[in-house]
Amino acid sequence: MKAFKERIFNIKDDESFERLALEVFHYQYVNNKTYRQYCDYLKRPPTNIDHYTEIPFLPVSFFRSHKIVSGTAPIELVFSSSGTTSEQSSNHHLTEIALYEQSFQKAFHVFYGQPTEYCVLALLPSYLEREGSSLVYMANRLIELSGHSDSGFYLYNLDALSRVLIRLKEAGQKTLLLGITYALLDLVHTYPMLFPDLIVMETGGMKGRRREMIREEVHAVLSKGLGVEKVHSEYGMTELLSQAYSNGDGLFHTPPWMRILIRDTNDPLSFLPEGRTGGINIIDLANINSCSFVEVQDLGRKHKDGHFEVLGRFDNSQVRGCNLLVV
Repeated sequence: MKAFKERIFNIKDDESFERLALEVFHYQYVNNKTYRQYCDYLKRPPTNIDHYTEIPFLPVSFFRSHKIVSGTAPIELVFSSSGTTSEQSSNHHLTEIALYEQSFQKAFHVFYGQPTEYCVLALLPSYLEREGSSLVYMANRLIELSGHSDSGFYLYNLDALSRVLIRLKEAGQKTLLLGITYALLDLVHTYPMLFPDLIVMETGGMKGRRREMIREEVHAVLSKGLGVEKVHSEYGMTELLSQAYSNGDGLFHTPPWMRILIRDTNDPLSFLPEGRTGGINIIDLANINSCSFVEVQDLGRKHKDGHFEVLGRFDNSQVRGCNLLVV
């Protein structure tokens, strides 16, 4: 297992990704009873798999009805999804919280550098008001790692946040503002400012606080209200350990140990070529102690350069996790 983890974060090319994906699949088939039963139902055991595109992807709904764990190690922490009171939460049972920390820290470094370079400000009121949020855990750790005296959570105190932002701008401090969409919109409505060097990262979500808006509209409002050229985004979810990031235009990039496939909505065992819209399937090799192959209820489109877009949700799918923008 130790060798697995070292290789996950040292993937250099498609060949090493494919080789490790097949090994992780074999490990999870043997050590995850629920996943093994699902693969057997589809008649796709490891002996029938030659490429990672043939690996069965577990529907994300299984995280609501089953305990998805590979191996027998004790549970260290449980992350739970957000949602309405009528929904059953999705739960991710972590047997190694250090692996989650390693994953999000390495991904952050890939796309943004070291947290110590930043003042990290988090505007995540809805997530802070409930327990079990993986996003809050990640934000809190990045705040700690930044080491800046102004780094922290700003629940509903937009006045204090605006004053901090102005001070950081005047000091020329590299700053990351991570926020849920409706809270960021509240900020720019009440305290508009010009901070061109600010990295604004929205995690999606109106949570019933504002009317739903398409991504382009949201980003236009935030860009104007904060004086930034582009708005960044984070795409992650309770059931996984890794995140994809966009530095603008809604185009997401994955870290080397993560891949996106687009499935045919009429044939979930088939995948579509670049440029076609379908359901998103995610390979997250860091999620080795759970399930690394997950079929989610988001619609997306992949580009030839490997970037992808999130285009909304399937009709009647349950609202879960991050990035709830309807595009």
